[in-house]
Amino acid sequence: MKTADSSKFPSWFFIVVLVSLRSVDLSSALGETQQCVDGTYEHEGVTCCLCGAGTYLESHCTTTQPGKCTSCRERTYSSHPHNQESCEPCTSCSHRNANLEENVSCTRARDAMCQCKKDHFCSSKETCILCYPCKECTEGVKVSCTATNNTVCSEKTEGGTNTGLIVGLIVPIVLILLGLLVFFWIRKRKQEEKEERNRRLEDPSLKEPLLDCDLPDIAEIIGWTDMKDVATRSGMLDTAIENCRLNHVGDAREQTLELLQEFVKKEGSQASTTLIQTLQNSNKRRIEKRVFAKLNSSA
Repeated sequence: MKTADSSKFPSWFFIVVLVSLRSVDLSSALGETQQCVDGTYEHEGVTCCLCGAGTYLESHCTTTQPGKCTSCRERTYSSHPHNQESCEPCTSCSHRNANLEENVSCTRARDAMCQCKKDHFCSSKETCILCYPCKECTEGVKVSCTATNNTVCSEKTEGGTNTGLIVGLIVPIVLILLGLLVFFWIRKRKQEEKEERNRRLEDPSLKEPLLDCDLPDIAEIIGWTDMKDVATRSGMLDTAIENCRLNHVGDAREQTLELLQEFVKKEGSQASTTLIQTLQNSNKRRIEKRVFAKLNSSA
């Protein structure tokens, strides 16, 4: 039986065999090093290992090289295996006016956790971004304020009275009573003023004719504007009123006196009564009282 002669195989055959064996060894060695504890992902047809918590992907794996993961930079984190090329920024608990403080510090593998400052609360069931001041109670605390619930105040202090309820009942009653007092006072005042006006109209001094000597004083009390209104209300013609004004241009006192004289001529013996009544009806009570006092003193 003849044995195989190695000289019959070409040299390149042995080179191919050696390279194949070497490739198998490298693949086996790479497979041993690629133990993916945190899972895998596909990249360009190659199965790569995910980066673990606290790291980020710096470079993907290849057929000959494993991927490279690097620790998260300061103030960043990754809490789950991933193949992202950066870590997430840590949550900040120092937002202005948010009333937050850090409860759990941020690490490379865990985000920071915020909580409300003392005497503040947040009702959000999810991540809280703003806390509110706890309610202050004047009648006692039923449930204390917590980080997630506002204070619940007692409706009634122990051994005390419900001040809020009492105030709520008393204040409306007092306001109603004050309103009634003001109403009846105004009503009484109006009635008294009405009776007083009627008494003045029935006063004997008004039955007397106006004296010429009293007219200047009365005209000064009334003034041009109000005297013009009295004349108009009494039915005097506008032309007669205008003539009195034009006869004494720039002299309101003389204008008023002449218009009063024309008014007296028109009304005759009823001039005093008509003057007082017209002033009353035009709501010129202060002037009416002064004119009546003048007429009464001259009677």
